[in-house]
Amino acid sequence: MHLAERRLVLVILDLVAVNSALLFYLALRPEYELSPGLIIRHPLWFLIIMAAWFLLAHAFDCYEIRMGCDFPKTVWAMVKTGLFASLVFLFVPFLTPALPASRLLLMSLPLFLIGSTIAVRSVYILADGRPFGRRRALIIGAGWAGKEMAAAIRERGGKIYEIVGFVDDDPEKQEQVIEGLRVLGSRHALAGLIRRHHIKTLILAVTRKVNGAFLPLLMDSLELGVEIIPMPVLYEKLTGRVPVHCVGSQWHVAMPIQHPGHGTLWAGVKRLTDIVLASSGLLCLALAAPFIAAAISIDSPGPIFYAQMRVGRGGRVFRAYKFRSMRLDAEKGKAVWAAKNDSRVTRVGRLLRKTHVDEFPQFWNILRGEMSAVGPRSERPEFVEGLAREIPFYRVRHAVRPGMAGWGLVRQGYGASKADALVKLQYDLYYIKHQSLWLDMVILLKTIIDTLTFRGR
Repeated sequence: MHLAERRLVLVILDLVAVNSALLFYLALRPEYELSPGLIIRHPLWFLIIMAAWFLLAHAFDCYEIRMGCDFPKTVWAMVKTGLFASLVFLFVPFLTPALPASRLLLMSLPLFLIGSTIAVRSVYILADGRPFGRRRALIIGAGWAGKEMAAAIRERGGKIYEIVGFVDDDPEKQEQVIEGLRVLGSRHALAGLIRRHHIKTLILAVTRKVNGAFLPLLMDSLELGVEIIPMPVLYEKLTGRVPVHCVGSQWHVAMPIQHPGHGTLWAGVKRLTDIVLASSGLLCLALAAPFIAAAISIDSPGPIFYAQMRVGRGGRVFRAYKFRSMRLDAEKGKAVWAAKNDSRVTRVGRLLRKTHVDEFPQFWNILRGEMSAVGPRSERPEFVEGLAREIPFYRVRHAVRPGMAGWGLVRQGYGASKADALVKLQYDLYYIKHQSLWLDMVILLKTIIDTLTFRGR
């Protein structure tokens, strides 16, 4: 099965299990009885629990392809999703059934949810796609892009693709073993390799333009029923990142020329969402600010707020606001990367960072239009100048407003080096290319979960 088909199967299995769990939960209560008519009489209940499950399951990465084949990780993800989805359903006022008087009945819904979804996932993992089999694949190109693709498949797609080997025209690479895979021949041997090894997929990992002599060979492969996937496309699907260091002459892969942010409708919806979220955030912050300010003052003498210059959309520099979380002499006039377990962070500052609360004053930046609730994390001008020189396509991240929350932040965390900046750029470019209200919702929910579980810096 293809990636999209596998995700669809997982979604269907989960939703069947979720609806079954709700049916059994309602059947335990004396005022209801087990029958399909329950769904017809109370469709809103089932829609609410399915919506809660679907959103939370994405937030906990339940539909990551590697999750579908890793039982311990699957169980833990199902437990977290089941608990949170149950809480959402049980405590939604007026729209869901009243809470049962019995504690046993109250606990039965999360137990049914977790048990039923783990059961169907276990069946899926045991089957492991055997009726369909893994897709046997060849990687065309044994250079940097090909090696990156092989590593990504080994880490995240090994249950979907069986990589037979490489195809490369370089005579020096013939019969060599690269990334544990043998170079089986040149492009001229492609048709024979496809037949001999029963190849179903060709992964095109060449960083130069495909010339006219190669196109007929690719068309011959298509006639043999083989699918051809460009390396950047498959890499994005498996990792959620854009491989900027492997695009070569295919610059359009990393340049989201027609990204959704260019559309008037999406820009209006995103700005309206930002205003609503920032206004709500500032209202909550006003209530908590006196207590936060008192804690900062007691812990470390100095100002409560800290302003720092950041680079925003279009390369414009703006002043971003934060609660101060470091000592006053933290940088001594020189910009320094923040490190994990940074000794410059105060005791209160460490808690503020763990919960992302130090970033909350940036709701004001969002209201001013300098930032967005979701987007690439803003960086300091001192770092941007060097990163733009050393990392290809780095300036593309300035095509959208920076965000308080971001795809790179929830997937990788805070960067502390130029190497981290490269990985984060790959996530940022993926977000710019695929930004949508749904992706923003998933990122915001992941950020809220990180806040509640103290997974900040």
